[in-house]
This record gives sequence, C-alpha cells and structure tokens, in this order.
Amino acid sequence: MIDINIPGFKHLKIHHLVLDYNGTLAIDGLLLDGVARRLRTFSQKIQVHIVTADTFGLVKAQIEDLPVKVTILPSEGLIEAKRDYVFKLGLESVVAIGNGRNDSAMLKDAALGIAVIQREGAAVETLLSADLVVNHILDALDFLNQPNRLIAALRA
Repeated sequence: MIDINIPGFKHLKIHHLVLDYNGTLAIDGLLLDGVARRLRTFSQKIQVHIVTADTFGLVKAQIEDLPVKVTILPSEGLIEAKRDYVFKLGLESVVAIGNGRNDSAMLKDAALGIAVIQREGAAVETLLSADLVVNHILDALDFLNQPNRLIAALRA
C-alpha cells in the first residue's frame, strides 16, 4: 500500500495503480524508456493494472516480463469500461493515469487521477477530469514514489 496524507485534499491509501497503455505508457504501441523499471518497483507495493483497447496490438509483447495485470477491453464503450474497472477495484484505493478521452471517467472517479500529455497529447475532457496534470508518465510515477512532490502540488 502507498499511504499519503495530502492536507486539504485527501488521505490516500492506494492499493491499485490503473494505467492506460497507448499515449500513457507507450507511444505507437512501444513502451517508453524507464517505464518498465518503475512498474517493477510499484508492483512490490501495490497491484499494477493496465487497461487498454490495445490499438497497436503490442501491449502483451511489450510488457510480458512485467508483474502487471493487463486487461484488453473492447473499443466500443471504452470510457465506461475503464470507469467500471476502477469502480470494481474500489474507487478510494485507486490511482488512475491516462491521457485519452476514454480515460476521463476513470481519472475523475479514482481517488487520484493523473493526466499525462506527452507526445500524443491529452484530451481536454481528460485534463479537466484529473486532479493533477504532468508532462510525462515518468513524472506521474515519480510523484507516487516521492510523496512530498504530490503533497506540494495538491495541498490546499
């Protein structure tokens, strides 16, 4: 578990990290440098989930050696499917990270929603649904490893 008390925001007790794949962990289906190492570190503290429509069909090959749970969802109804996935885990125990429009509801409903922009950009609806917006996935993951950064960004 990751336990972070953010004054004026929330006391987070995180058991699950739910991540979009394309545009968040990968560009054009290929995992970004540095992501695998950080996901291995997180998997020792919390359960790591990747939820994706797998647009490029590469997710399983790209993360086959990582201790994460991958769920490939149908392309239709993706917004609701990702939100429902987070709901089943327990909203209060989830950090969700994504960039696409189909990530907006899971970011809004999770205990902590982080939008990433990166080279693929981010949907405005997703940015507005997030608690925090960062430029790169490594920044988002480092926030969770360095709680004081998260506290500084979100405290009231």
